[in-house]
Amino acid sequence: MTVPLQPAPRRPPLNRAPHVAALGLAGTFALLVGTATPALADTEAATADLAADIDELLADPSLEGATNGVVVRSLSEGDVLYESEPGTPLVPASNTKLLTSVAALEVLGPDHRFTTTVSASDQPTGGVLDGDLHLTGGGDPTLTVARYDALAADVAAAGVTEVTGDLLADDTMFDDQRLADTWEASDEPYAYAAQISALTVATDTRYDTGVVNVTVKPGSAPGDPVSVSVSPDVGYVTVDSEAKTGEADGGAGLTITRESGTNTISVSGSLPAGGGAQAQLTTVHEPTDFAAEVFADALEENGVEVQGEVGRAETPQDAIQVAETTSAELGDILVPFLKMSNSGHAEMLVKTIAQETAGEGTWAAGLPEVEAALNRIGVDTTGVQLADGSGLSRSNEVPAEVMADLLAATREQPWSETWEAALPVAGEPSQMVGGTLASRMVDTPAAGNVHAKTGTMTGASALSGFVTTADGEDLVFSVINNGYTGAAPRPVQDAIAVRLAEFSRAGATSGVQEPEQPSSTETRSLARFVDVPQIEGIERPDELECTWVGAC
Repeated sequence: MTVPLQPAPRRPPLNRAPHVAALGLAGTFALLVGTATPALADTEAATADLAADIDELLADPSLEGATNGVVVRSLSEGDVLYESEPGTPLVPASNTKLLTSVAALEVLGPDHRFTTTVSASDQPTGGVLDGDLHLTGGGDPTLTVARYDALAADVAAAGVTEVTGDLLADDTMFDDQRLADTWEASDEPYAYAAQISALTVATDTRYDTGVVNVTVKPGSAPGDPVSVSVSPDVGYVTVDSEAKTGEADGGAGLTITRESGTNTISVSGSLPAGGGAQAQLTTVHEPTDFAAEVFADALEENGVEVQGEVGRAETPQDAIQVAETTSAELGDILVPFLKMSNSGHAEMLVKTIAQETAGEGTWAAGLPEVEAALNRIGVDTTGVQLADGSGLSRSNEVPAEVMADLLAATREQPWSETWEAALPVAGEPSQMVGGTLASRMVDTPAAGNVHAKTGTMTGASALSGFVTTADGEDLVFSVINNGYTGAAPRPVQDAIAVRLAEFSRAGATSGVQEPEQPSSTETRSLARFVDVPQIEGIERPDELECTWVGAC
């Protein structure tokens, strides 16, 4: 059974047509005001003017003391329009996902599918399996509760009504290292740092894996306990809540966390009376066991009784397959992965690459294979150091020139349009189109034009991708900022991207206005919030792409 992603994403057409725009920008980020000058036959003057404007933007006070790796290259003309610190290895944050996704396409192919199987230790007779039932993971990052339910229904449809033995989960396609060595321990409760397993549960329509959705609602009066619910609720986690309902005119001060090594979720603080619910994705400990419990619950709901325990074991080679579920193609899975900067998907892909190439699903085997795949498509990875596939680690290092090389190299690949369409698109409000750029560069020449990947953690931010100039010239650009002390310099990155969208070799523009500081929404601290449609008035921040708590 092959299950398409839900909701099915629509890939926007690539903007490769000439884009003519009026000079002058408006928006909540950086205002870049262009002043027309006489037409210039000398393109050197136009590019010099562009370089001067980018220099001025990089001199913004928000980047005081920072190291800025910036490269702008023309795919149409083949020349470099701007560079600053191009070869300096910098922390790329979630721009690392560009490398991982390209390597996955090179190694696995855009039509690769992930298969999860259910097998019996013996041939069922008269609806009874006198033995164990095995659930075998295939590294699928999109296994939702609904798909587990459909898989259980297929087991029942195959004639199995009773299992005398155990339900045993097999996650041995990957190793049992759940967290990368260089991740911060304090990140563990948060969805972007979920434990990695070859058998997991994707909880929501963004396919966040290894998490539960914790929803907290205020009581009816100040002082009342809050109510807390967990989804999916299969009894795998317990909730310890000391949170209370606050005064109606008070603010929300809620903390939801999980102690390392446990499945106890602690809720403290308060929510104002009469206010909306708050929902947060929180990681589970040992996602394989969580997946097994979700499947066990689904089997029961579909009339399949398991008399034994729920546990873990490797599937015997002679086991008899009873049912299977197959994911959408990798090319489609890249949409939620890159649009929403899903870190779990990145790490599962690294381990899948390792299993495909080295026969062992480990970070140690997979990360060198990511670099090898990039080398095969013509990317020189000098200066690259990878510690994970998502960019959560501060030990990752990538020069801006390598990021630009990577972007350029993809245009020569047969899966180029699939990959580029999976990148966030500036100013496009739809979650599965605009992604992490949905609220950036709105109502500017970059809107609907820039296809780029974001990246943010404390002191490190990046934006790298494609843009079409006012003359229809295709450019690649990479902006990686490290070492700043204030808020993430997204306004500067956006202003550079907009300036590139306005660029014309036929005429120069000059004059920039200092970027505005980020809004309160942009500086809100992280804890990824999700849609909870059954609760009205839910409050959650705008979709943001971050890595560490406090980074946004």
